Amino acid sequence: MRSTRKAQAKPEQRTEIVEAIKFLAKEKELSEEMLFATVEDALKKAYQKNIPKGEPVPSPANITATIGRTDGVVHVYVRRLIVEEIAEEEHATADQITLEEARKLQPDCQMGDIIELDVTPRGFLRVAAQTAKGVIMQRLREAERGRVYDEYIDKENEILTAIVRRVDQKAVYLELGRTEGILETSEMIPGETLNEDDHVKVYVLEVHRPDAGNAPSSARGPQVRVSRIHPNLVKRLFEMEVPEIAGGAVTIKGIAREAGSRTKMAVHASDMMIDPVGSCVGQRGSRVDRVVNELKGEKIDIIKWSDNPAEFIANALNPAHVLSVFVEESGQRSCKVVVPDNQLSLAIGKEGQNARLAAKLTGWKIDIKSESQANVMEDMVDDVEIEPIEPFERFDEVAEIPMDEDDTL
Repeated sequence: MRSTRKAQAKPEQRTEIVEAIKFLAKEKELSEEMLFATVEDALKKAYQKNIPKGEPVPSPANITATIGRTDGVVHVYVRRLIVEEIAEEEHATADQITLEEARKLQPDCQMGDIIELDVTPRGFLRVAAQTAKGVIMQRLREAERGRVYDEYIDKENEILTAIVRRVDQKAVYLELGRTEGILETSEMIPGETLNEDDHVKVYVLEVHRPDAGNAPSSARGPQVRVSRIHPNLVKRLFEMEVPEIAGGAVTIKGIAREAGSRTKMAVHASDMMIDPVGSCVGQRGSRVDRVVNELKGEKIDIIKWSDNPAEFIANALNPAHVLSVFVEESGQRSCKVVVPDNQLSLAIGKEGQNARLAAKLTGWKIDIKSESQANVMEDMVDDVEIEPIEPFERFDEVAEIPMDEDDTL
């Protein structure tokens, strides 16, 4: 099988197309060959759209467009198969040629060879220049988006400082440096009001390309979805404020959060000489205050984590003082907690929030009883003279937790 090309009579000088491609490839750090190939593909499509009416239309696979890498000469070629008789099928007249016609162009060709004909239209260089300009600009935009995407995809699950640029009913649009962030109303702290030019910390939920299936159809660049209510926002803020956490000496074991209202965070230090709670609070509360201010006054309880379930549960119910914890032995992660009569409401919290967050933080179902309620239950068992079953393991030694006056009801 052989292939021949009809030479163009007079090569042209270096064109603006070549100069533009080479300059942009260097300026934007793109592949020069990739740009040439992209323009050639666009020229092929441009030729297909400009075939005069009445002329046979070749199959796209049999069309080739080229640009001289140094002289900028543009050619369009059509491949035809040499056959004895042209079949009367769609594209046949454009994709096939008889041996007789082929030998007029290439005397030594044989049956079954492929001959390549130069079909470059007159004035096609002007079309090529316009096409190349559009294609190059499109590829540059795509390349820029790709670079920005690559930069921000590494920032997923991280915290960024953003500037509010636009606020509407559905979302707040943020400036994140080289791209835009979207803070949906469902990801905003309840009751928080953001205004243009405000600086806020946000947690990056996900980054996706504008051509991805979950991207808005009008997107012009990588879309960065961010949140102000995600528990990891609190985690990242403490990592920024507490060197012991950033360095690994103190570990955040868990966070339970109701954004805009209250957060409970459990911390642990592998070194007994380090106070994990004190490290997070800082001198005179300086470290935790900075996090609270960023979260617009959201209360934060920092508690000491323990591998002893009873102690951890007691700590999690801070600011209430826990008298005892009964942990069920059935493996259902359920427990009963006894607190002083005057602290039952404090342990439960407003609308059950303190108990709810403690349960979420520890992963245990917590049933809170006052001391008098617990005694009544014991008396009821004694009255019916049934030997009490002890399905719980009792821990009387629990840490006393200081009460926060602001948490009283």
